[in-house]
Amino acid sequence: MWNDLIQGLMLDKETMMMLVENTGITLYMTLLSTAMAYVIGLPMGIALVVTAPGGLCPDGVVKRTSFKILDVVVNTVRSVPFLILLILVIPLTRAIVGKSYGPTATIVPLTIAAAPFIARLVESSLLEVDKGVIEAAQSMGASIWTIIFKVLLAEARTSLIVGATISLGTILGYSAMAGVVGGGGLGDIAIRYGYYRYESRIMWLTVILLVLLVQILQVVGTKLSRKLDKRSR
Repeated sequence: MWNDLIQGLMLDKETMMMLVENTGITLYMTLLSTAMAYVIGLPMGIALVVTAPGGLCPDGVVKRTSFKILDVVVNTVRSVPFLILLILVIPLTRAIVGKSYGPTATIVPLTIAAAPFIARLVESSLLEVDKGVIEAAQSMGASIWTIIFKVLLAEARTSLIVGATISLGTILGYSAMAGVVGGGGLGDIAIRYGYYRYESRIMWLTVILLVLLVQILQVVGTKLSRKLDKRSR
């Protein structure tokens, strides 16, 4: 049985090169989208923490309004399924990239979908920081920006890396979904060959490659978080 399975997965050179190329495209979309999503999501997550009731910002109408707006925006975008969001932002994608298909175009909806997800992960990580450490910094006269960068982000770095690892895996899954509309990468290969042409061998190989990518990202992220965890020293 195993010999038949292995023989069924044997590839010709052209197919192998296609899979290698599209694995690279998938990584390109995933890594760039994650980086761009963090540019948006990290400040949003910090803002959610400092403007929340009992947060670092002084109480007032601006603080309460800012938190409510951010909270609604994050929850609204997160509630939209990725495939629907992919279609909804096609006009924006065309305006930015010039087209609505292909790996580079897919980065736009990937970033929009991932940013609020990352904001919640960042918020959760920062809320785990010991209140006593924050109060100690405040008693020493530290400014809000000093507390954010030297206390909150520094103390939560292990949790933030774990969150980044989760984000990478999630965005990798999103990038595969984008194959439905010609987004490129392994998802596109799975749809074009595995679904439309009934080549189940290609379908299984793309699944295996996606699983391997997630495992590699998870192992790297876990090792990095353990290395930076002060509790393990």
